[in-house]
Amino acid sequence: MKTILCILLGYLLGSLPFALIIGKVFYHTDIRQYGSGNLGGTNAGRVLGKKAGISVIVFDVLKVVLAIAIATQVSKVAGIWTGLACCIGHCYPIFAKFHGGKAVSTMFGFLFSTSIFLFQDASYLLVPFGMFIIILYLFKYVSLASMCAAISSSLYITALMLGFNVESISVIIASWLMTVLVIYRHRTNIEKIKKGIENTISWL
Repeated sequence: MKTILCILLGYLLGSLPFALIIGKVFYHTDIRQYGSGNLGGTNAGRVLGKKAGISVIVFDVLKVVLAIAIATQVSKVAGIWTGLACCIGHCYPIFAKFHGGKAVSTMFGFLFSTSIFLFQDASYLLVPFGMFIIILYLFKYVSLASMCAAISSSLYITALMLGFNVESISVIIASWLMTVLVIYRHRTNIEKIKKGIENTISWL
């Protein structure tokens, strides 16, 4: 029962649309009406500017950190599934008519939190973050860098966590589900990359 409550809390925290909140409160702008319409840090940065974009990213990361920090008081397994629920809430937020972001910042929040609270191993974050930076530097596509980071994180976690205990199985399954979520949320970006019309990053 406690695990289920943690997962519900994770979804609700993930549903907090900081891109929408920051846009409306400080810029009097609904970013759903501009750019890609996505409630995430990249679109916030493009529409509202660098400071807004960074602020959104930070808050989106922190909401996952908070959710997992609370859930790990119950168990590591609860923390894992709560983190995934938070990412789902970010993509399909109940507080923003289920129109949210693409799970990139929340994915890194999940990896950061699991590195600290679950495994005490920074490589769970550093490997996919390194992949993200490399791909972003080479191609300037946040979408491509995000998908590559997600795939690399799942491959890395699978390689390190192969085992038959509940925690290992949970984190492997959750990481791959998160990767599928990230790729699915970027399906329009994939088509734009194929056509050569995907936006490149310019505000970082």
